[in-house]
Amino acid sequence: MLKIGFYRLLQAIVVLWAAFTATFILLQILPGDAILVKFLNPEYGLNATEIANLRANYGIDEPKIIQYFKTIGNFLHGDLGYSVQAGVPVSDLILTNLPATLKLAGLGFLVALILAFLIALLFSFSSFQGLRNLFFGLPGLFLAIPLFWLGILLVQIFSFYLGWISVIVPGPIEAMILPVAALAVPISAPLAQILMRSLDEIELSPFIMVLKSKGASHLRILVCHCLRNCALPVLTIAGLLFGELISGAVVTETVFGLNGIGKITEQAVRSQDVGVLQAIVIVSSAAFVFINLVIDLFFPLIDPRLKQKGWRR
Repeated sequence: MLKIGFYRLLQAIVVLWAAFTATFILLQILPGDAILVKFLNPEYGLNATEIANLRANYGIDEPKIIQYFKTIGNFLHGDLGYSVQAGVPVSDLILTNLPATLKLAGLGFLVALILAFLIALLFSFSSFQGLRNLFFGLPGLFLAIPLFWLGILLVQIFSFYLGWISVIVPGPIEAMILPVAALAVPISAPLAQILMRSLDEIELSPFIMVLKSKGASHLRILVCHCLRNCALPVLTIAGLLFGELISGAVVTETVFGLNGIGKITEQAVRSQDVGVLQAIVIVSSAAFVFINLVIDLFFPLIDPRLKQKGWRR
């Protein structure tokens, strides 16, 4: 297990380095920069020499290879750079907005899990093929709905048409209902698909037939035996969906006007604030890699066969 953990850690470091390098290259080939976008505005009254001095202070005019290694060194020392547009360190900007995004992503993922399990349970307990086909087709419908369109649709129905949820001056709980729902629906789709397919396969297994012949109820078989065997594929897809949570939060926060990582990402894109974008990508990649690393190490606790294979390595 220790050897496997060390190997996974090396993989995580390589993934982070690759994410950093790819992001750095893509951001550097963009035309213009945050200095020009902000300070070419006549309201600041800066001349060409002063703007050139600002670019020199931020190191924008240095060769790209020097900028690359300087940025890596700064990141390794915990220095995420400085936001030209906001005028504050990027680390402060992220720490200020991260809790709101984590709250939205956490609640969205929890609701997505509940929705996925509900669809899978209804699918499993349905005795009519028509109902089973209906529940099996729901995740495909969820995936087909664009997130931004779903958010606007929820606002139109529940806020303007029914008047159940206010979007003008909502309370702290009320303000989270529609964003969490908009984020949870597409995330629940792949989870529900994996659960339904796994349940279908496991229910045809010989040990399930034995349990049924001994008189075990369908609910007991489902909860005590089927769901545990579904845990591995569900955990795998849950780790991969974390990336969708971050990208979904960007769209959701923009549609509903929430403050968070998505909001500062949208602002950084408009102002070409490369330092903020680079830091957000690395922080998101680090969180994604960490969650998948924890899930990989958690697998042997669920399936002892994986632990035995790991020890043989």
